[in-house]
Amino acid sequence: MSNTVNVDIEVLPITGGNVYSIVDRAIEVIQASGLKYEVGPLGTTIEGDLDSCIEVAKAAHRACFVDGVAQVVTIIKIGEFVGGPSMAETISKYRGSP
Repeated sequence: MSNTVNVDIEVLPITGGNVYSIVDRAIEVIQASGLKYEVGPLGTTIEGDLDSCIEVAKAAHRACFVDGVAQVVTIIKIGEFVGGPSMAETISKYRGSP
């Protein structure tokens, strides 16, 4: 039985410029990773094995060092479940018509 790992990533580029365009670069890295992901208003959650998720989080963090950005703070939360539900199963009851 394999573990389900969800990693939530929030990148915070420290800049006086357009933060959204920089965060978009981090999301592009996540999208290109091939891992399941869901973009939220305050972070992006990815699902996969722990090593892959950590590598993607690291790459997303480093992708923010563009256009003169000298500092990036990244907050990472890891949830690991032995034989647990997938990301989609965890949130499915909250999806649908309001």
